[in-house]
Amino acid sequence: MHRLAIVSPSEPLAIMFEHGGNPYYRVLFEGLRALGHVEGKTLVVDRFSRENTAAGVPAMMSDMVRSAPDVIYAIGAGPLVKAATTTIPVVALTGDPISLGLARSLARPGGNFTGVSVDTGPSLHGKRIEMLREVYPKLSQLAYVTARRAWEAFQGPPMRAAADAAHLSLLPTLVDYPATEAQYREAILAAPSNGADAVMIADSPEALLYRTAIVEAVAKSRLPAIYTFPESVEAGGLIAYSFDLKELNRRAARDIDAILRGANPGDIPFYQVTRLILSINLKTAKALGLTIPPSILARADEVIE
Repeated sequence: MHRLAIVSPSEPLAIMFEHGGNPYYRVLFEGLRALGHVEGKTLVVDRFSRENTAAGVPAMMSDMVRSAPDVIYAIGAGPLVKAATTTIPVVALTGDPISLGLARSLARPGGNFTGVSVDTGPSLHGKRIEMLREVYPKLSQLAYVTARRAWEAFQGPPMRAAADAAHLSLLPTLVDYPATEAQYREAILAAPSNGADAVMIADSPEALLYRTAIVEAVAKSRLPAIYTFPESVEAGGLIAYSFDLKELNRRAARDIDAILRGANPGDIPFYQVTRLILSINLKTAKALGLTIPPSILARADEVIE
C-alpha cells in the first residue's frame, strides 16, 4: 500500500478529504481513484494541516518527513517542504517554481519536485488590474491583500511592475502565514483609511477558505474588489479572474500517480496554467453603483444575476 502526505499549513483538516466540502479535494481524490489509488484500500493518506502547526511549521514538517510518504502533495507550501526534504518526491501546487527554488526549469525540474504552477507571469496581475479598472474607472490606489511570506518571496516585484505600468499606487496589505480569518478582516477593513479605493485579494488557500468573511469585509468597506476564486464571486464578491483549480488538481493526481508508478519527479515537467476563468456578480456591481461593460460580460465564463 502506498503512502501519500498532503501538506497545507493554512487549511483545516476537515476540508482535506474527498467529502469534506471542498470541491478541489473532491476532484483530487476522484482523479486518484480513477487511476487506481483508493484511500483505505490501496493508499494511506496522512494530512498535515493548520491543526498541526501548534508547535510550529518546522515541527510539522519534521513529522511529515517521519511519516515516510512515497510522495508528498504540497499545497502552497513548496518552499517549506523543500527545506524539510530533498529526497522524498513532491508534487507541488505552487507559484513560480523556478523563482521559489523548486525547479531548474519547467520542462525538466530536476531534484525531487514537480507539479502544477499557478504562475502565469506578471501579465496576470496586469490583466486583473485592467479588468478592475474597466469596471471601476476611478481606480488609483489599490490595496493588495496577501500573505507577507508570498509577497516577500515572489509576489512583490511583478505586482509592483503591473501597478507601475497601470499608473496606480499599490498598497501592500500583508497578513501572516498561516493567517486567521480575523487578520484578513482587519486588513481589509483598514484599507479605506489607508487610502485605498479598490482591493485585490491574492490567491492562497486561505483566500478560498475565508472567502465568506473576506467578501463580507470588502462589502463593509464599500470598495470594489477583484478576487482569485469563482467561489468568492458566488459568495458575493464583485469579480474574479484566475486559474481553474479543478483542472490543476486533476493534473496533480496524474503526477502523483506517475510517481507512485516509479517516475522520477525531476523528469516530469511542471504544468503551467493556460486556462483562466472570469466570474462576475451583477448584483454586487449594482449594490456598488457600478456598470459592468459589455466587453467584460462577453468574456465572462460565469455571470451571477
